[in-house]
Formats: sequence, structure tokens, C-alpha cells
Amino acid sequence: MTKNEFEAVYREKFSYVYNYVYMRVIHKELAEDITSQTFLNAFSHLDSFDPKKASVGTWLCRIAKNLITDHYRSSETRLTSPTEEYPETPFEDESLSTGDAINDEAKYLLEHLTPEERELIALRYGLDMKVTDIAEQYGITLKAASKRIQRILEKCRKLEVGRDNVLIAS
Repeated sequence: MTKNEFEAVYREKFSYVYNYVYMRVIHKELAEDITSQTFLNAFSHLDSFDPKKASVGTWLCRIAKNLITDHYRSSETRLTSPTEEYPETPFEDESLSTGDAINDEAKYLLEHLTPEERELIALRYGLDMKVTDIAEQYGITLKAASKRIQRILEKCRKLEVGRDNVLIAS
């Protein structure tokens, strides 16, 4: 890929990568920083991109995933598994409450998922990855991957009902 082609990739894939990153970190500024760093790293390693191994979107998201992992490894802010029904979120990002009910609902649900659950949802619905590919990436059976995603969706439904009941009672 040439540097001129990379400019087109940046324009085409920026939202794709940002959405993936945001689904993982649920923090606007951190998602912006990691997305920017993803493209900087990709640009400086254009010679390592092999379209025979992966699509450009997959390559960029792999870079982003590694940066997210590095961030949490080196950061004092560690994501922990929630111990309560409605856990605290790793970050508060009140600036993203846009009044858009769908975005607010998605943010609410993502905040209440564990990092692994967010990763699976980001892969399946953010990147539109097939369950067979997710199973392969995690080294698990197709049935196990399907069941994990099904459990996460059930959890989201319960969170929605719980939230609706809280809003009605308020």
C-alpha cells in the first residue's frame, strides 16, 4: 500500500476503527487517542501490511486491539470484572449523553458489560465479524462462541428491563 492509498484508507476506515475502539474503552478521549495512534502506527508500518493475510480493516483493528491491551497493561486504571449486578464503569463520559436514546442505551449497556463481553460484542456487531471467525480467534468451538454471545445478549436484555424499571420508578 502506498502513502497516497493510505490517505483514502484513513478516510474510509476512521469511523470503523473508532467505533471498535470506543466499544472497548467507552471513553471518548481515550478512543480518539487510541484511534489516532492506530493510524500513526499503521502509517509507519505500511510495509508490513499484507492484503493476503487480512483486510485493511482487520489489520487496523488488530493494531487498535494491541494498543488497547498495552494501554490497560501500562495504566494504573485497570479494568476489573464487575462484582455487582450494576458495576461501576471504568470511566465516566458524561459528554456523550447526546439525548439520542439509541446511543445512550448502547452506551449504558456497554458500560455494564465486562471487558471480555465488550470485546465479543465489538467483534460481532461493531466489526460485523462472523461467529465462526470469533471462535477461531478465541480458540474455542463455534457452539461455545455462539453461547457466549447469546449470554451477553441475554444480559443486555435484563439490563434494559432493569433500567426501564428504574426509569419508570423515578
